[in-house]
Amino acid sequence: MTVTVRVIGAGRAGRSFAKAIDDLVDWDAIDMRGRGVAIGDAAADVDLVLITTPDTVVDDVAAAIRPGRAVVAHVAGSLGLNVLAPHVRRAALHPLMSLPDAEIGAERLMGGWFAVTGDSMVADLAVALGGRTFEIADDDRALYHAAAAVASNHLVALLGHAQRLGASAGVPADALLALALGSAENAATLGPAAALTGPAARGDEATLVAHREAIGRRAPRELAAYEAMLAEARRLAAMEGEA
Repeated sequence: MTVTVRVIGAGRAGRSFAKAIDDLVDWDAIDMRGRGVAIGDAAADVDLVLITTPDTVVDDVAAAIRPGRAVVAHVAGSLGLNVLAPHVRRAALHPLMSLPDAEIGAERLMGGWFAVTGDSMVADLAVALGGRTFEIADDDRALYHAAAAVASNHLVALLGHAQRLGASAGVPADALLALALGSAENAATLGPAAALTGPAARGDEATLVAHREAIGRRAPRELAAYEAMLAEARRLAAMEGEA
């Protein structure tokens, strides 16, 4: 029996989910309603309503949908189930990945990680996508989302920091990106503490002093970020030493 899905929100997340669901055998994204399209009856004739709008309007969108037979779910990482009132069957399905456009997003949804809570239909969808799931309680949603932001957004910001430092010395950005990808693979294989290399891991204070002096002279605006990440590297090195 085919499970029918209506997507509310025609942005990158909505289009990614719609495309990925359409590629499944026993699931069907019957339509996608964007801004300006009536949604009052959205839960009347489908099994699952998937709200993929920005987090700030999820509660308004849910409130505008008349309760029906469908499960009503959102894909926001930081929100719990309370924003989906007054619907009885409710759930959250957050894809732990970035969805830059429909094509890449649909590919990443296949086999990805999903944070789930509420009605089991969303876990069924994640499994149908070949994904892996874990449950996050409502009280832990903000902390979970913070961890996701660090792993994704902060990592990108850190790469920008590295590229700005490298540009001051003529280092190609692609060379630093290749280094970062290799380090990420090491962390995935060994764990972050065991994968840490470099002067902080070795306790090479002379090199760290040289780093600070060079950054202070050539790229002083980058010194605060360097100091913050050095502190985290020292902390990680200490954790490895205690293991």
